[in-house]
Amino acid sequence: MAEGRTPTVPVIWCLLSAALFGASTPASKLLLAEVGPLTLAGLLYLGAALATLPFATKGGSAGRRRDRTNLRRLAGAVLFGGVLGPVALLVGLRSSPSASVSLWLNLETTATALLAWRWFQENLGARGWLANALVVLAGVLLAVPDGFTFAPPALLVLLACVCWGIDNNLTAVIDGYTPEQTTLAKGAVAGSVNLGLGLWLEGGTPGVGTVVGGLVVGSLAYGASIVLYIRGAQQLGATRSQMLFATAPFLGVLVAWVLVGEPVLAVQVAAALLMGGALAVLFSDRHEHDHVHPAQVHTHAHRHDDGHHDHRHPDIPAEAWHTHEHGHAEVRHRHPHVPDLHHRHRHR
Repeated sequence: MAEGRTPTVPVIWCLLSAALFGASTPASKLLLAEVGPLTLAGLLYLGAALATLPFATKGGSAGRRRDRTNLRRLAGAVLFGGVLGPVALLVGLRSSPSASVSLWLNLETTATALLAWRWFQENLGARGWLANALVVLAGVLLAVPDGFTFAPPALLVLLACVCWGIDNNLTAVIDGYTPEQTTLAKGAVAGSVNLGLGLWLEGGTPGVGTVVGGLVVGSLAYGASIVLYIRGAQQLGATRSQMLFATAPFLGVLVAWVLVGEPVLAVQVAAALLMGGALAVLFSDRHEHDHVHPAQVHTHAHRHDDGHHDHRHPDIPAEAWHTHEHGHAEVRHRHPHVPDLHHRHRHR
């Protein structure tokens, strides 16, 4: 992989994350016939925790995990992404048409980009902002066929988008925990809170089949999906990763076309083409200038042919992705780059 080029594998990670999450929609709709939304959200997140538990005991950095900055980032991601976001969405969903909610949820991409630009030192050029606008427009077109009405509960959906925007940005800069450890923490806390609220507010106890179904769907659509997303976000930044993740509804539509036999609408095809164009514009953007990398120690997936990782492993090929704690000496250089964990610098 040449230095400065957008890495292909993290892009694939984000697209796979979106595919897993998008495919969960029909399964979740079936489960909602048997259980309330809060209870189901709890089961899905607990499924994510159980799926990542066997892989969360290794890796990461003990020192970095105890670092206050990493702890605050993890706590914020869990609170905003796993608790406040889902609760705000589900409360808003109770009083708003689902089509309206789907349309407003497209603003998560914009919320992520604005927060990343203002507070998380992510640079987005003119092409990047254009791509962001096209992604939102594509999502709007996809939701239009189901109709749309504005209602006060939509503000709760917007609040959920802001919460998830904060979560996306915090998750992208956590460097002391492996993606599996971050997902375990988010799944365990969010699952417990949502399940507790569901059993209290919605009443009733879900059957064994519903519980098993929720845990299985959660292990893939939330567990594996979140792990893949975090890996991608650490390499691409929160904004670019979220734009890739925004393809999830389109993958759900594709499943509906192929497996469910739903009619193919012209507006859906137009939205899909617009999304493809948006991603092409996004990754045609180039950002290059002199910059300094301060000395640091962190943990994340990396390879040794990217111009930044010069430590050696005799048994690992330079092009192979692997994860462990490693350090960097201070260096100044110039090359095209994206806001990964190594390029979080200010731009005047």
